[in-house]
Amino acid sequence: MQKPPQPLPTKLEEGQAPGIRYRIDGELVPVLHTWLDGTVPIYFEHHVVLWKDPQLNIGIRAMKGAFKRMVAGMPIFLTEAQGPGEVAFSRDGAGHLFPLHLMPGKAVLVREHQFLAATGNLDYTFNRVKGVSNMLLGSTGFFVDRFSASQQEGVLWLHGYGNVFEKELAQNEQIDIEPGGWVYRDETVRMDVQMFGLKTGIFGGGGNMIWNRFTGPGRVGIQSMYLHMPTSE
Repeated sequence: MQKPPQPLPTKLEEGQAPGIRYRIDGELVPVLHTWLDGTVPIYFEHHVVLWKDPQLNIGIRAMKGAFKRMVAGMPIFLTEAQGPGEVAFSRDGAGHLFPLHLMPGKAVLVREHQFLAATGNLDYTFNRVKGVSNMLLGSTGFFVDRFSASQQEGVLWLHGYGNVFEKELAQNEQIDIEPGGWVYRDETVRMDVQMFGLKTGIFGGGGNMIWNRFTGPGRVGIQSMYLHMPTSE
């Protein structure tokens, strides 16, 4: 490995993108503060709002594939805020909030339950990844969210447990990550499952150790306190 994963900033004083300004502060349970100018909305899961301006309009953003998401215990509706005004978000748990800016033509794949908020100019879909977590927890797979930018730069905010590190993989460069440890990856990064047999010495028998192998080019995010969420049946 040419360069180890690098820590992402835990604070950001002044971030901006078309239609929005934002900052991230707080250490144990950080808060995302956003200022909307009214040209671009922001969407999110309803339970992550901390406070908002009274004049900020709140509505519902329906999701495709609602039945599959409901069965998996994932939200079937997202909440959308339309400015101008301020709104702040916080995940109900310790961790690390951080932004990913996506330029037109770029897409990122995000592990389920790590999404916090996104600007309304980002497209949001999801796919079910089969055969990965069934080797871990006896289920048939889990969901991966896909966020992409088409016409304009957008911002995606994610929550990681512990601290989040980013590894920039060169072409064909690889890294093995514990299956609960990755947060996001660029769409250009391939993910494969690796299973290694473990010997137990004089007692005979053995077991398996499972990793996700990521192959570049592109970025992959790693959380230092990985958490195996309930997965989709």
